[in-house]
Amino acid sequence: MPVEPETQNPARVESDSASRLLGLVAQLAAELAPRARRSAVTLGSDLERDLGLDSLGRVELLRRIEREFGVRLGEAVLTSVETPRDLLAALTQAPRSTETSTTASVLSQPGIPDSRFLDSGFLPDAESAPESTRTLLEVLDWHVSRHPERRHLVFYPGEGPPEEVSYGALARRSDAVAAGLARRGVEPREAVALMLPSGTEYFAAFLGVLKAGGVPVPLYPPARKSQIEDHLRRQIGILETARARALVTFPEVLPLARLLRVQVEGLRVVTVAELEGEGGAPPAVEVSSSDLAFLQFTSGSTGQPKGVMLTHANLLANLRAIGQAVEIGPGDSVVSWLPLYHDMGLIGTWMGSLYFAMPLALISPLAFLSRPARWLELIHEHKATLSAAPNFAYELCLGKIDDAEIEGVDLSSWRAALNGAEPVSPETIRRFTERFARFGFRAETMFPVYGLAENSLAVTFPPLGRPPFVDAIDRAVFQAEGRAVPSAGDASESEGAGTLRFASCGLPIPTCEVRIADESARELPERREGRIQFRGPSATAGYFENPEATARLISLGEDGWLDSGDLGYLAAGELFVTGRSKDVIFRAGRNLYPHELEQAVGEVSGIRRGCVAVFGSPDPQSGTERVIVLAETREGDPAAREN
Repeated sequence: MPVEPETQNPARVESDSASRLLGLVAQLAAELAPRARRSAVTLGSDLERDLGLDSLGRVELLRRIEREFGVRLGEAVLTSVETPRDLLAALTQAPRSTETSTTASVLSQPGIPDSRFLDSGFLPDAESAPESTRTLLEVLDWHVSRHPERRHLVFYPGEGPPEEVSYGALARRSDAVAAGLARRGVEPREAVALMLPSGTEYFAAFLGVLKAGGVPVPLYPPARKSQIEDHLRRQIGILETARARALVTFPEVLPLARLLRVQVEGLRVVTVAELEGEGGAPPAVEVSSSDLAFLQFTSGSTGQPKGVMLTHANLLANLRAIGQAVEIGPGDSVVSWLPLYHDMGLIGTWMGSLYFAMPLALISPLAFLSRPARWLELIHEHKATLSAAPNFAYELCLGKIDDAEIEGVDLSSWRAALNGAEPVSPETIRRFTERFARFGFRAETMFPVYGLAENSLAVTFPPLGRPPFVDAIDRAVFQAEGRAVPSAGDASESEGAGTLRFASCGLPIPTCEVRIADESARELPERREGRIQFRGPSATAGYFENPEATARLISLGEDGWLDSGDLGYLAAGELFVTGRSKDVIFRAGRNLYPHELEQAVGEVSGIRRGCVAVFGSPDPQSGTERVIVLAETREGDPAAREN
């Protein structure tokens, strides 16, 4: 007769769990890097250094552990575990998956309102958008004066109940932060860096910096606590470029504050709790529409960091144009997991919610990565109408969500699934729409967009209520001549050898102009590929303390036109983005586009989709470029890999 788990020898159970766990770890490590030579996987093996498991690798590992052991591991496990021994300890503490609090069960706990709680007492009045305001601080004051107790947002921390913030509470907390910064010597127009994870503290800190007269500089936080020191060293360039007076961060950074103070003269390191806990009135600082609202440093910069200067006027112009393009109204609400250090999450999601008084439900990026279904569950629970994400997120949902996991989820409230910040894949659009149609997702909900920090955020949006439009063009003509000649093939079908497909990113948003120009700044006709340029009230004046980069931004433009660095073409006034100008590979008289090749290679059997990199390398002998492809594979058989 089988022994029930609770009567088994605990030591034997732990030994069995350890053995099964090590088997899962070893299997995944071998799949991700089949040729790597490693010693045996032990409980003390370092997941990253010894086994090569990066953040996405850990996400996959946790998913397999949850399936194998029938448990639900919290998102904190992603940031805290370093070895299989840590995973084993987390495993012993994890609840069974049937007992885990999902979004739905959290909302039904005693003392917590049901799924309608964002709507209760939340109905926007006729003045839900403060058109007369000139700064973000005036936007907050406008809402506080009219509905201070209205809930602005709710944050799901992963563990514990949701954290709600009203407009009045946000104003009080940001006042306290401003007072604390002033006591530490922050003067008007001085930069204050924010290195904080997603949470309610972030919003109080951002607005607190503005109330102190400072300029917020969002920095992305380290993925894991063990990486804090290395991460801080990589941020020193931005702190120095911005001449940051203070760094507002989380408690674990404080022991390393000396490292930063040695590298960045005069830098003060402080937590939000310290600033809020001291009390006092905020300083009386005059903030105008032409003042900087924040510096958005470009991600992935390997040279001198570039801080995009965005004023209050820039941001409000973009937010108002977005509101017109998406027809934001009193019934809209937002769900997001996007990081707050990036313009799509900070401006499009949070500032848009703040301006239009749209209820915002927020989880962290780690919560999404560890369990993508949470995103769709929240849209269902809050009957959200707007939510945005890069293309990879829609792809991740396709690969990491089982139908059974979201059974009962209804996505029919979702009217605009904004897809931007990276190349939009027509294939991802098609597959996501087909897969989630049974859950109420409509074809016209998918909303490919184009934008960049240099224009505050949005540049082009497609028409509302229309399914995504995909343009099928002749591959040979386009690669050889840069002309987007319509192909005879069906745009709804997969690309053939002679066809390229690009998704329309729509028309310029109100007040923004877009054109395609050649290398001499001459405007090109429709269906000719060239450099995407833009102008309007949302456009930046340039990069902070970086005249060389600013000169490049405007060098190819004239009469206020700025150069995006991206390539594309216009057809019937709609924008089709074809790639980054610096990434295009010139090979045998043709222009090859890395993202297209990466997608094609990702479809090859045995190759991990999304784990492919294609780039060009000069070939002195031929005078052209060699095409270099790096791809990860789970294929372990050497003969199969050669094929």
